[in-house]
Amino acid sequence: MEDKTWAIYLHVCVRYIDGNALTNSSLRERFGVAESSSGSISRLIKDVLNSKLIKPVDPNTAPRYMKYIPIWG
Repeated sequence: MEDKTWAIYLHVCVRYIDGNALTNSSLRERFGVAESSSGSISRLIKDVLNSKLIKPVDPNTAPRYMKYIPIWG
């Protein structure tokens, strides 16, 4: 799990530096996972969120449209 957590954290940092935010879709693309596996990607994002490494851009957004940035962003 630590490798995936670190990979997600680095992905969100790179996207943030590029002026973007992490989304379920961007992470699926990064890991080469089909859209049908969006639930497993959501669980990974939730784990990293609970680790306090990332935060939502707007916590009031519907889950489908949620975007994340590094905790320091």
